[in-house]
Amino acid sequence: MASRAAVVAPARRAAFDVLRRVFEDGAYADRALRGAVAGLEERDRALARQLAFGTVQRVRTLDHAIETLGKRRVDKLDPPVRTALQLGAYQLVYLDGVPRYAAVNESVELVRGAGLERAVPFTNAVLRRLAEGARDLVEALPDATAAEAGLRYSYPDWIAETWWRDLGPDEARALMRAHNEPPETAVRLVRGEIEGRADLDLPGAWVVERVDEPALAEGRIWPQSRGSQLAGLAVGSQEGERVLDLCAAPGGKATMLVGEVVAVDVNEARARELAENVRLLGAGNVRVVRADGRDLPPELQGFDRALVDAPCSGLGVLAARPDLRWRAEPLPELQLELVRAAAARVRSGGTVTYSVCTINADESEGVVDATGLAVDETLGEEWPQFRHRRRPEFLQTLPHVHGTAGFFIARLRVP
Repeated sequence: MASRAAVVAPARRAAFDVLRRVFEDGAYADRALRGAVAGLEERDRALARQLAFGTVQRVRTLDHAIETLGKRRVDKLDPPVRTALQLGAYQLVYLDGVPRYAAVNESVELVRGAGLERAVPFTNAVLRRLAEGARDLVEALPDATAAEAGLRYSYPDWIAETWWRDLGPDEARALMRAHNEPPETAVRLVRGEIEGRADLDLPGAWVVERVDEPALAEGRIWPQSRGSQLAGLAVGSQEGERVLDLCAAPGGKATMLVGEVVAVDVNEARARELAENVRLLGAGNVRVVRADGRDLPPELQGFDRALVDAPCSGLGVLAARPDLRWRAEPLPELQLELVRAAAARVRSGGTVTYSVCTINADESEGVVDATGLAVDETLGEEWPQFRHRRRPEFLQTLPHVHGTAGFFIARLRVP
């Protein structure tokens, strides 16, 4: 006789497995999802992704609803029970097309399937309370302060406070809402033709319904946000120049650059991946070097231009990386070291383009100001549609304004 847990839909079971991996084992959501949905039909894969990623993103708000209506602290619950409640609550609060009975009953069955029969009555009771009141509770949450908005839109307080400071309340709230929605799918067209919508502002950038896997396997396209492509274009490299890409993996920007390009990455596996992608995309002008960008081999010097797409907190890509908001850390000291290291390898009169996929002044304007290098203000003139609101000599893309990942870009001149 089949177990009652077998009635759980494949997408919910896969999402439950992903959530347990993320919350109990510290796994990355996107990597856990790949294994969990292997063998599922396309429709089930899409639903599993929506359920898993949405629950991870919204978990702070969901936990508040569970604790308020369930009268129990979530950190005191058995992990499978907590995860089943979070998954059920996400469907009840945020998804309109899911029947209540399915969200409730299948979440209960997930607890039973985890061998926690004793917790089934509690789980069922809490889910029924959530079905009756969770949506109204969440929709009534205030967002007048950074702390309130962090709870309502499910962000750590420090991220809410950073955006409140840098963007102001209205834009901070708009950004929080935007990062809770699925991001657009964008690719760079390397060669050939593609179906989709070309971005008239960014040569080679296309917004598509989905990534064409055969085209990707043949190196004809590369998945890359429009914000990321802007960073590559902002370098302004020319034929005949020598260009250094200091933090190059996985290679999206490095393979956009023209001239003689040296692409550096410190991590062995990422440098290997970088080399494979360079070959895939046919970028014969790019040479890969494995090295620490802060301690380059002595022969790497005299470059005309450098790109430092530095490690960062990633606050501009939270829509695409659902668990990142709970892991993110600012890295201004490392970023400053990398920019200075790049400038030391660029000839007098050359340029260093600094980019980060974050929305945090401490990692963007703050780092640039600390370098002491002169800013090349022609960058803002070249790309006026992406000018930074407060510092027009820089570029900034914002998800709630431009519909793409959030990037900060500056171009600096070496004395």
